Amino acid sequence: MATISTSIAPSNSRHLWIPADSQPFWYAAYTSANREKKAAAEISRRGVESFLPLYRAVRRWSDRRVELEMPLFPGYVFVHLALRERLRVLLVPGVAKLVGFGGLPAALPDEQVEALRAGLAGQLHAEPHPFLTAGHRVRVKAGPLQGLEGFVIRRKNGLRLVISLDLIQRAAAVELHEADVEALP
Repeated sequence: MATISTSIAPSNSRHLWIPADSQPFWYAAYTSANREKKAAAEISRRGVESFLPLYRAVRRWSDRRVELEMPLFPGYVFVHLALRERLRVLLVPGVAKLVGFGGLPAALPDEQVEALRAGLAGQLHAEPHPFLTAGHRVRVKAGPLQGLEGFVIRRKNGLRLVISLDLIQRAAAVELHEADVEALP
């Protein structure tokens, strides 16, 4: 994905690079701890498309058990916007920055975010998983996550696909059937 940039030469002769592209992409917004839900609600209220993947978790307290909806990627909300509109997100209380490199936000692959949205909307069970850098890499060949690549792990006689988002160094494990994945060379 190529980004078109323009160079603007201010009076002090240093060059400032500003992305000239007005096409919206998915970005990861880094939030303060435990502020993901509030930040996502405020981002949406400001007219920016956001996506906060959630999973159900049972928490045990001294007197009862409670089922909660927790962020799948703690500390992150995904936003779909053109970079020129980034202040609409950066001015939201609880949002620290858009994740990127060298001071510029880096776009996430649309396929990863859309596949994650489709999978979670399709009621796939997902939960946070430690980020993996090694293991057997596979591609999903059928179902709502078709085309997505990840790592395979086994848990309780079941197969799980670990989807790793390299940009934010977070991962999630999704239950799959063995027939739905193929090994990558």
